[in-house]
Amino acid sequence: MFAGIRSVHFIGIGGTGMASAAAAMRDKGYVVTGSDQNVYPPMSTFLAEKKIDVMSGYAEHNLAHKPDLVVVGNAISRGNPEAEAVLEKKLRYCSLPELLKEFFIRGKRSIVVSGTHGKTTTTSLLTWVFEHNGLNPSYFIGGIPNNFSQGARFTDSEWFIIEGDEYDTAFFDKRSKFVHYLPEVAIINNLEFDHADIFENVESIQTAFKRFINLIPRNGQLLANGDDPNLASLIDVTHCPVKRFGLGESNAWRAYNLTLAPTVTEFETPSFKFRINLLGELNVRNALGVVAAARHCGLKNNQIQSAFDTFKGVKRRMEVRGISGGVTVVDDFGHHPTAIRETLKALRIKFKGQKIWAIFEPRTNTTRRNVFQKELADAFAEADAVVIAQVARLELLKPEERLDPALLMQNLKDSGKNSAYLPDADAIVDHVAKGAEGGDIVCVFSNGGFGGIHNKLLERLNYSRKK
Repeated sequence: MFAGIRSVHFIGIGGTGMASAAAAMRDKGYVVTGSDQNVYPPMSTFLAEKKIDVMSGYAEHNLAHKPDLVVVGNAISRGNPEAEAVLEKKLRYCSLPELLKEFFIRGKRSIVVSGTHGKTTTTSLLTWVFEHNGLNPSYFIGGIPNNFSQGARFTDSEWFIIEGDEYDTAFFDKRSKFVHYLPEVAIINNLEFDHADIFENVESIQTAFKRFINLIPRNGQLLANGDDPNLASLIDVTHCPVKRFGLGESNAWRAYNLTLAPTVTEFETPSFKFRINLLGELNVRNALGVVAAARHCGLKNNQIQSAFDTFKGVKRRMEVRGISGGVTVVDDFGHHPTAIRETLKALRIKFKGQKIWAIFEPRTNTTRRNVFQKELADAFAEADAVVIAQVARLELLKPEERLDPALLMQNLKDSGKNSAYLPDADAIVDHVAKGAEGGDIVCVFSNGGFGGIHNKLLERLNYSRKK
Protein backbone atom coordinates (compact mmCIF):
# COMPACT_ATOMS: atom_id res chain seq x y z
CA MET A 1 0.00 0.00 0.00
CA PHE A 2 2.80 2.43 0.83
CA ALA A 3 5.22 1.77 -2.04
CA GLY A 4 6.29 4.66 -4.25
CA ILE A 5 5.24 7.43 -1.88
CA ARG A 6 7.07 10.75 -2.14
CA SER A 7 4.55 13.30 -0.85
CA VAL A 8 2.25 13.17 2.20
CA HIS A 9 -0.56 15.52 3.22
CA PHE A 10 -1.92 15.63 6.80
CA ILE A 11 -5.56 16.65 7.32
CA GLY A 12 -5.66 18.04 10.86
CA ILE A 13 -1.92 18.63 11.15
CA GLY A 14 -2.24 20.91 14.20
CA GLY A 15 -2.65 18.08 16.71
CA THR A 16 0.43 17.17 18.73
CA GLY A 17 0.63 13.64 17.34
CA MET A 18 -0.10 14.62 13.75
CA ALA A 19 2.46 17.44 13.80
CA SER A 20 5.13 15.18 15.31
CA ALA A 21 4.52 12.49 12.71
CA ALA A 22 4.52 15.07 9.91
CA ALA A 23 7.90 16.41 11.05
CA ALA A 24 9.29 12.87 11.27
CA MET A 25 8.09 12.11 7.73
CA ARG A 26 9.84 15.25 6.49
CA ASP A 27 13.00 14.16 8.27
CA LYS A 28 12.72 10.89 6.35
CA GLY A 29 12.84 12.87 3.10
CA TYR A 30 9.15 13.04 2.15
CA VAL A 31 7.50 16.21 0.86
CA VAL A 32 5.02 17.09 3.61
CA THR A 33 2.05 19.47 3.63
CA GLY A 34 -0.86 19.84 6.00
CA SER A 35 -4.05 21.69 6.77
CA ASP A 36 -6.00 22.59 9.89
CA GLN A 37 -8.72 24.94 11.08
CA ASN A 38 -6.65 26.50 13.83
CA VAL A 39 -2.93 25.96 14.31
CA TYR A 40 -1.47 27.82 17.27
CA PRO A 41 1.74 27.66 19.33
CA PRO A 42 3.54 25.55 20.23
CA MET A 43 2.62 23.34 17.23
CA SER A 44 2.51 26.22 14.70
CA THR A 45 6.03 27.24 15.74
CA PHE A 46 7.19 23.62 15.66
CA LEU A 47 5.85 23.09 12.11
CA ALA A 48 7.32 26.40 10.89
CA GLU A 49 10.73 25.39 12.25
CA LYS A 50 10.42 22.12 10.35
CA LYS A 51 9.58 24.11 7.18
CA ILE A 52 6.25 22.34 6.73
CA ASP A 53 3.66 24.22 4.68
CA VAL A 54 0.42 24.50 6.67
CA MET A 55 -2.75 25.57 4.87
CA SER A 56 -5.29 27.43 6.98
CA GLY A 57 -8.74 25.86 6.91
CA TYR A 58 -9.99 22.78 5.06
CA ALA A 59 -10.63 23.02 1.32
CA GLU A 60 -10.55 20.68 -1.66
CA HIS A 61 -7.90 22.84 -3.40
CA ASN A 62 -5.48 21.97 -0.55
CA LEU A 63 -5.14 18.64 -2.35
CA ALA A 64 -4.53 20.17 -5.79
CA HIS A 65 -0.89 19.04 -5.69
CA LYS A 66 -2.17 15.43 -5.62
CA PRO A 67 -0.20 14.00 -2.68
CA ASP A 68 0.75 10.32 -2.89
CA LEU A 69 -0.69 9.69 0.59
CA VAL A 70 -3.18 11.55 2.78
CA VAL A 71 -3.14 11.04 6.55
CA VAL A 72 -6.60 11.69 8.01
CA GLY A 73 -6.62 12.85 11.62
CA ASN A 74 -8.87 11.35 14.29
CA ALA A 75 -10.80 14.63 14.65
CA ILE A 76 -11.78 14.66 10.96
CA SER A 77 -15.28 13.46 10.09
CA ARG A 78 -17.43 13.01 6.99
CA GLY A 79 -18.40 16.36 5.54
CA ASN A 80 -14.88 17.73 5.82
CA PRO A 81 -14.16 19.01 2.29
CA GLU A 82 -10.74 17.39 2.12
CA ALA A 83 -11.99 14.05 3.44
CA GLU A 84 -14.79 14.14 0.86
CA ALA A 85 -12.31 14.91 -1.94
CA VAL A 86 -10.01 12.06 -0.82
CA LEU A 87 -12.88 9.58 -1.08
CA GLU A 88 -14.26 10.99 -4.32
CA LYS A 89 -10.92 11.09 -6.13
CA LYS A 90 -9.87 7.73 -4.66
CA LEU A 91 -6.62 9.12 -3.27
CA ARG A 92 -4.51 6.84 -1.15
CA TYR A 93 -5.23 7.55 2.54
CA CYS A 94 -4.62 6.15 6.01
CA SER A 95 -5.04 7.02 9.68
CA LEU A 96 -2.25 8.30 11.94
CA PRO A 97 -1.97 4.94 13.78
CA GLU A 98 -1.59 3.16 10.43
CA LEU A 99 1.14 5.60 9.41
CA LEU A 100 2.98 5.05 12.69
CA LYS A 101 2.72 1.29 12.26
CA GLU A 102 4.08 1.13 8.72
CA PHE A 103 6.68 3.91 8.72
CA PHE A 104 7.99 3.93 12.30
CA ILE A 105 7.05 0.86 14.38
CA ARG A 106 7.39 -2.07 12.00
CA GLY A 107 10.74 -3.77 12.47
CA LYS A 108 11.23 -2.33 15.96
CA ARG A 109 10.54 -3.70 19.43
CA SER A 110 7.27 -2.05 20.38
CA ILE A 111 6.22 -1.49 24.00
CA VAL A 112 2.58 -0.35 24.24
CA VAL A 113 1.20 1.18 27.44
CA SER A 114 -2.58 0.99 27.74
CA GLY A 115 -5.41 1.27 30.27
CA THR A 116 -8.08 3.73 31.32
CA HIS A 117 -5.85 5.65 33.76
CA GLY A 118 -2.15 6.44 34.00
CA LYS A 119 -1.15 5.79 30.37
CA THR A 120 0.64 9.10 29.85
CA THR A 121 2.52 9.04 33.16
CA THR A 122 3.50 5.38 32.76
CA THR A 123 4.66 5.83 29.14
CA SER A 124 6.64 8.93 30.09
CA LEU A 125 8.28 7.21 33.05
CA LEU A 126 9.16 4.09 31.02
CA THR A 127 10.56 6.22 28.19
CA TRP A 128 12.74 8.12 30.66
CA VAL A 129 14.02 4.85 32.18
CA PHE A 130 15.16 3.77 28.70
CA GLU A 131 16.54 7.21 27.79
CA HIS A 132 18.39 7.66 31.09
CA ASN A 133 20.10 4.32 30.51
CA GLY A 134 21.31 5.17 27.01
CA LEU A 135 18.79 3.21 24.93
CA ASN A 136 17.64 6.28 22.95
CA PRO A 137 14.08 4.98 22.34
CA SER A 138 11.56 6.31 19.85
CA TYR A 139 8.43 7.34 21.71
CA PHE A 140 4.93 8.63 21.08
CA ILE A 141 3.08 10.01 24.12
CA GLY A 142 -0.28 11.79 24.45
CA GLY A 143 1.20 14.48 26.70
CA ILE A 144 4.41 16.41 27.28
CA PRO A 145 6.91 14.66 29.60
CA ASN A 146 8.95 17.25 31.49
CA ASN A 147 12.16 15.29 30.82
CA PHE A 148 11.68 15.84 27.09
CA SER A 149 10.82 18.90 25.00
CA GLN A 150 8.05 17.24 23.01
CA GLY A 151 5.54 14.38 23.12
CA ALA A 152 7.06 12.32 20.32
CA ARG A 153 10.48 11.44 18.96
CA PHE A 154 11.65 9.05 16.27
CA THR A 155 15.15 7.54 16.46
CA ASP A 156 16.99 4.62 14.87
CA SER A 157 16.94 2.69 18.18
CA GLU A 158 15.38 -0.78 18.19
CA TRP A 159 12.91 0.38 20.89
CA PHE A 160 9.61 2.14 20.27
CA ILE A 161 7.55 3.08 23.37
CA ILE A 162 4.01 4.27 22.69
CA GLU A 163 0.91 5.25 24.62
CA GLY A 164 -1.84 2.89 23.45
CA ASP A 165 -5.21 4.63 23.38
CA GLU A 166 -8.42 2.59 23.20
CA TYR A 167 -10.24 5.47 21.46
CA ASP A 168 -11.22 4.83 17.84
CA THR A 169 -8.72 5.30 15.00
CA ALA A 170 -10.55 7.40 12.39
CA PHE A 171 -13.99 7.93 10.87
CA PHE A 172 -13.27 5.03 8.49
CA ASP A 173 -11.69 2.74 11.11
CA LYS A 174 -13.60 2.31 14.37
CA ARG A 175 -11.10 -0.09 15.89
CA SER A 176 -9.10 1.18 18.85
CA LYS A 177 -5.85 2.94 18.00
CA PHE A 178 -3.74 0.46 19.94
CA VAL A 179 -4.51 -2.46 17.60
CA HIS A 180 -2.15 -0.83 15.07
CA TYR A 181 0.93 -0.69 17.29
CA LEU A 182 2.44 -4.19 16.87
CA PRO A 183 2.89 -4.85 20.61
CA GLU A 184 5.81 -7.00 21.65
CA VAL A 185 5.42 -5.93 25.27
CA ALA A 186 2.02 -4.67 26.43
CA ILE A 187 1.23 -2.98 29.74
CA ILE A 188 -2.43 -2.76 30.79
CA ASN A 189 -2.75 -0.50 33.84
CA ASN A 190 -6.49 -0.91 34.46
CA LEU A 191 -9.86 -1.02 32.71
CA GLU A 192 -12.94 1.07 33.45
CA PHE A 193 -15.84 2.47 31.49
CA ASP A 194 -14.98 5.63 29.52
CA HIS A 195 -15.52 7.21 26.09
CA ALA A 196 -19.30 6.94 26.22
CA ASP A 197 -19.51 8.39 22.70
CA ILE A 198 -18.00 5.25 21.17
CA PHE A 199 -18.37 2.48 23.77
CA GLU A 200 -21.79 1.31 24.90
CA ASN A 201 -20.66 -0.33 28.13
CA VAL A 202 -17.64 -1.78 29.90
CA GLU A 203 -18.09 -5.07 28.01
CA SER A 204 -17.49 -3.32 24.69
CA ILE A 205 -14.26 -1.83 26.09
CA GLN A 206 -13.23 -5.30 27.26
CA THR A 207 -13.77 -6.53 23.68
CA ALA A 208 -11.40 -3.83 22.40
CA PHE A 209 -8.75 -4.89 24.91
CA LYS A 210 -9.25 -8.57 23.99
CA ARG A 211 -8.40 -7.68 20.38
CA PHE A 212 -5.31 -5.85 21.55
CA ILE A 213 -4.15 -8.75 23.75
CA ASN A 214 -4.69 -11.14 20.86
CA LEU A 215 -1.94 -9.32 18.90
CA ILE A 216 0.86 -9.99 21.40
CA PRO A 217 3.21 -12.59 19.85
CA ARG A 218 4.32 -15.82 21.54
CA ASN A 219 7.77 -14.28 22.15
CA GLY A 220 6.21 -11.16 23.66
CA GLN A 221 4.99 -10.28 27.15
CA LEU A 222 1.67 -9.15 28.59
CA LEU A 223 1.99 -7.20 31.85
CA ALA A 224 -1.41 -6.57 33.38
CA ASN A 225 -2.89 -5.21 36.59
CA GLY A 226 -3.70 -8.39 38.49
CA ASP A 227 -5.88 -6.56 41.02
CA ASP A 228 -8.38 -5.23 38.45
CA PRO A 229 -11.55 -7.37 38.26
CA ASN A 230 -12.41 -5.99 34.81
CA LEU A 231 -9.15 -7.44 33.47
CA ALA A 232 -9.26 -10.83 35.18
CA SER A 233 -11.12 -12.70 32.41
CA LEU A 234 -9.07 -11.04 29.64
CA ILE A 235 -5.58 -11.94 30.80
CA ASP A 236 -6.11 -15.66 31.29
CA VAL A 237 -4.52 -16.44 27.91
CA THR A 238 -1.97 -18.99 26.70
CA HIS A 239 -0.84 -17.53 23.36
CA CYS A 240 1.76 -15.28 25.03
CA PRO A 241 3.52 -15.05 28.41
CA VAL A 242 1.51 -13.16 31.07
CA LYS A 243 2.73 -11.53 34.27
CA ARG A 244 0.42 -9.77 36.68
CA PHE A 245 1.47 -6.75 38.71
CA GLY A 246 -0.22 -5.01 41.63
CA LEU A 247 -0.53 -4.92 45.40
CA GLY A 248 -2.22 -8.31 45.88
CA GLU A 249 -0.24 -11.35 47.00
CA SER A 250 -0.96 -13.36 43.84
CA ASN A 251 0.86 -10.92 41.52
CA ALA A 252 4.20 -11.89 39.97
CA TRP A 253 5.30 -8.27 40.42
CA ARG A 254 4.01 -7.16 43.79
CA ALA A 255 4.48 -3.86 45.64
CA TYR A 256 4.20 -3.87 49.43
CA ASN A 257 5.25 -1.73 52.44
CA LEU A 258 4.05 1.40 50.68
CA THR A 259 5.09 4.77 52.11
CA LEU A 260 2.85 7.53 50.76
CA ALA A 261 4.63 10.75 51.81
CA PRO A 262 4.12 14.42 50.79
CA THR A 263 7.08 14.59 48.38
CA VAL A 264 8.05 11.01 47.65
CA THR A 265 6.48 7.55 47.43
CA GLU A 266 8.30 4.37 48.35
CA PHE A 267 7.40 0.73 47.79
CA GLU A 268 9.14 -2.60 48.07
CA THR A 269 9.29 -5.55 45.71
CA PRO A 270 10.84 -8.90 46.67
CA SER A 271 14.11 -7.82 45.04
CA PHE A 272 14.37 -4.06 45.67
CA LYS A 273 12.99 -0.98 47.43
CA PHE A 274 11.94 1.67 44.90
CA ARG A 275 11.39 5.38 45.39
CA ILE A 276 9.53 7.72 43.01
CA ASN A 277 8.94 11.46 42.96
CA LEU A 278 5.25 10.86 42.23
CA LEU A 279 2.45 10.78 44.77
CA GLY A 280 -0.28 8.32 45.66
CA GLU A 281 -1.15 4.67 45.27
CA LEU A 282 -2.11 4.99 41.60
CA ASN A 283 1.45 6.05 40.82
CA VAL A 284 2.81 3.03 42.72
CA ARG A 285 0.90 0.86 40.25
CA ASN A 286 2.15 2.96 37.31
CA ALA A 287 5.74 2.63 38.51
CA LEU A 288 5.34 -1.10 39.14
CA GLY A 289 4.25 -1.60 35.53
CA VAL A 290 7.36 0.29 34.44
CA VAL A 291 9.59 -1.84 36.66
CA ALA A 292 8.10 -5.04 35.23
CA ALA A 293 8.54 -3.86 31.62
CA ALA A 294 12.06 -2.52 32.13
CA ARG A 295 13.22 -5.69 33.88
CA HIS A 296 11.71 -7.81 31.08
CA CYS A 297 13.72 -5.74 28.60
CA GLY A 298 17.00 -6.35 30.43
CA LEU A 299 17.41 -3.35 32.74
CA LYS A 300 18.50 -3.79 36.34
CA ASN A 301 16.83 -2.44 39.49
CA ASN A 302 19.52 0.17 40.18
CA GLN A 303 19.30 1.44 36.58
CA ILE A 304 15.54 1.83 36.97
CA GLN A 305 15.86 3.60 40.32
CA SER A 306 18.48 5.98 38.93
CA ALA A 307 15.97 7.06 36.26
CA PHE A 308 13.16 7.32 38.85
CA ASP A 309 15.36 9.75 40.85
CA THR A 310 15.55 12.16 37.91
CA PHE A 311 12.02 11.84 36.52
CA LYS A 312 10.32 15.26 36.36
CA GLY A 313 6.72 14.21 35.78
CA VAL A 314 4.31 15.21 33.02
CA LYS A 315 2.69 18.52 32.21
CA ARG A 316 -0.92 18.83 33.43
CA ARG A 317 -0.57 15.93 35.87
CA MET A 318 -0.79 17.50 39.35
CA GLU A 319 1.27 20.37 37.91
CA VAL A 320 1.65 23.37 40.23
CA ARG A 321 1.01 26.35 37.98
CA GLY A 322 1.90 28.94 40.59
CA ILE A 323 1.29 30.38 44.05
CA SER A 324 -0.55 33.68 44.32
CA GLY A 325 -1.73 35.41 47.46
CA GLY A 326 -0.61 32.33 49.36
CA VAL A 327 -2.96 30.11 47.31
CA THR A 328 -1.43 27.23 45.30
CA VAL A 329 -3.04 26.65 41.88
CA VAL A 330 -2.69 23.10 40.52
CA ASP A 331 -3.53 21.93 36.99
CA ASP A 332 -4.65 18.34 36.40
CA PHE A 333 -5.87 16.57 33.27
CA GLY A 334 -8.20 14.32 35.29
CA HIS A 335 -11.69 14.02 33.83
CA HIS A 336 -12.80 10.52 34.87
CA PRO A 337 -14.18 10.07 38.43
CA THR A 338 -11.44 7.59 39.34
CA ALA A 339 -8.68 9.94 38.15
CA ILE A 340 -10.22 12.86 40.05
CA ARG A 341 -10.57 10.78 43.22
CA GLU A 342 -6.98 9.47 43.09
CA THR A 343 -5.51 12.91 42.38
CA LEU A 344 -7.39 14.43 45.32
CA LYS A 345 -6.18 11.60 47.57
CA ALA A 346 -2.60 12.34 46.48
CA LEU A 347 -3.10 16.09 47.06
CA ARG A 348 -4.42 15.33 50.53
CA ILE A 349 -1.13 13.53 51.27
CA LYS A 350 0.98 16.35 49.78
CA PHE A 351 -0.94 19.21 51.43
CA LYS A 352 -1.98 17.64 54.71
CA GLY A 353 -4.28 19.83 56.80
CA GLN A 354 -4.76 22.46 54.07
CA LYS A 355 -8.08 23.37 52.47
CA ILE A 356 -8.45 21.84 49.00
CA TRP A 357 -10.72 23.34 46.34
CA ALA A 358 -11.65 21.11 43.39
CA ILE A 359 -12.78 22.87 40.21
CA PHE A 360 -14.09 20.59 37.48
CA GLU A 361 -15.10 21.22 33.87
CA PRO A 362 -17.39 18.42 32.57
CA ARG A 363 -16.52 18.59 28.87
CA THR A 364 -15.71 15.04 27.75
CA ASN A 365 -18.26 12.91 25.95
CA THR A 366 -18.49 10.73 29.06
CA THR A 367 -18.72 13.31 31.86
CA ARG A 368 -21.37 15.33 29.98
CA ARG A 369 -23.55 12.24 30.25
CA ASN A 370 -25.18 10.77 33.34
CA VAL A 371 -23.23 7.50 33.25
CA PHE A 372 -21.14 8.75 36.20
CA GLN A 373 -23.87 10.77 37.93
CA LYS A 374 -23.26 9.19 41.37
CA GLU A 375 -19.56 8.38 40.90
CA LEU A 376 -18.78 12.00 40.05
CA ALA A 377 -20.18 13.24 43.37
CA ASP A 378 -18.25 10.53 45.24
CA ALA A 379 -15.00 11.44 43.42
CA PHE A 380 -14.74 14.71 45.36
CA ALA A 381 -14.68 13.05 48.80
CA GLU A 382 -11.23 14.44 49.66
CA ALA A 383 -12.05 18.02 48.59
CA ASP A 384 -13.26 20.67 51.05
CA ALA A 385 -14.95 22.84 48.43
CA VAL A 386 -16.15 21.89 44.95
CA VAL A 387 -16.95 24.08 41.95
CA ILE A 388 -18.51 22.55 38.84
CA ALA A 389 -18.46 24.51 35.59
CA GLN A 390 -21.53 24.55 33.38
CA VAL A 391 -21.73 21.28 31.47
CA ALA A 392 -20.47 21.84 27.92
CA ARG A 393 -22.88 21.43 24.98
CA LEU A 394 -25.51 19.78 27.17
CA GLU A 395 -28.28 20.69 24.73
CA LEU A 396 -26.70 18.44 22.08
CA LEU A 397 -27.45 15.34 24.16
CA LYS A 398 -30.80 13.62 24.56
CA PRO A 399 -32.48 14.70 27.81
CA GLU A 400 -32.35 11.17 29.21
CA GLU A 401 -28.56 10.99 28.59
CA ARG A 402 -27.56 14.28 30.19
CA LEU A 403 -25.64 14.73 33.41
CA ASP A 404 -28.04 16.35 35.90
CA PRO A 405 -26.15 19.33 37.41
CA ALA A 406 -28.88 20.02 40.00
CA LEU A 407 -28.72 16.42 41.27
CA LEU A 408 -24.91 16.55 41.32
CA MET A 409 -25.03 19.74 43.41
CA GLN A 410 -27.56 18.18 45.77
CA ASN A 411 -25.42 15.05 46.23
CA LEU A 412 -22.34 17.18 46.97
CA LYS A 413 -24.22 19.30 49.49
CA ASP A 414 -25.71 16.17 51.13
CA SER A 415 -22.15 14.92 51.66
CA GLY A 416 -21.28 18.16 53.44
CA LYS A 417 -19.38 19.83 50.61
CA ASN A 418 -19.30 23.57 50.09
CA SER A 419 -20.24 23.45 46.39
CA ALA A 420 -21.25 25.72 43.52
CA TYR A 421 -22.35 25.34 39.90
CA LEU A 422 -21.15 28.32 37.84
CA PRO A 423 -21.43 29.27 34.17
CA ASP A 424 -17.83 29.90 33.12
CA ALA A 425 -14.19 30.43 34.08
CA ASP A 426 -14.67 34.12 34.95
CA ALA A 427 -17.55 33.39 37.35
CA ILE A 428 -15.49 30.63 38.97
CA VAL A 429 -12.49 32.93 39.40
CA ASP A 430 -14.77 35.51 41.11
CA HIS A 431 -16.17 32.83 43.42
CA VAL A 432 -12.78 31.37 44.40
CA ALA A 433 -11.13 34.78 44.85
CA LYS A 434 -13.80 35.73 47.40
CA GLY A 435 -13.52 32.49 49.38
CA ALA A 436 -9.92 31.28 49.13
CA GLU A 437 -7.41 32.11 51.86
CA GLY A 438 -3.64 31.87 52.12
CA GLY A 439 -2.58 28.24 52.42
CA ASP A 440 -5.49 26.92 50.34
CA ILE A 441 -4.95 24.59 47.39
CA VAL A 442 -7.03 25.07 44.23
CA CYS A 443 -6.91 22.10 41.82
CA VAL A 444 -8.43 22.60 38.38
CA PHE A 445 -9.56 19.42 36.61
CA SER A 446 -10.03 19.71 32.84
CA ASN A 447 -8.77 18.08 29.64
CA GLY A 448 -9.16 21.40 27.78
CA GLY A 449 -8.00 25.00 28.10
CA PHE A 450 -10.93 25.95 30.41
CA GLY A 451 -10.94 29.60 29.35
CA GLY A 452 -7.40 30.22 30.64
CA ILE A 453 -8.67 29.75 34.19
CA HIS A 454 -5.25 28.98 35.73
CA ASN A 455 -3.66 32.31 34.79
CA LYS A 456 -6.86 34.18 35.59
CA LEU A 457 -6.89 32.66 39.06
CA LEU A 458 -3.24 33.51 39.69
CA GLU A 459 -3.70 37.10 38.53
CA ARG A 460 -6.93 37.64 40.45
CA LEU A 461 -5.70 36.07 43.69
CA ASN A 462 -2.62 38.28 43.60
CA TYR A 463 -4.73 41.38 42.95
CA SER A 464 -7.23 40.44 45.68
CA ARG A 465 -4.49 40.08 48.28
CA LYS A 466 -2.96 43.47 47.37
CA LYS A 467 -6.22 45.35 47.88
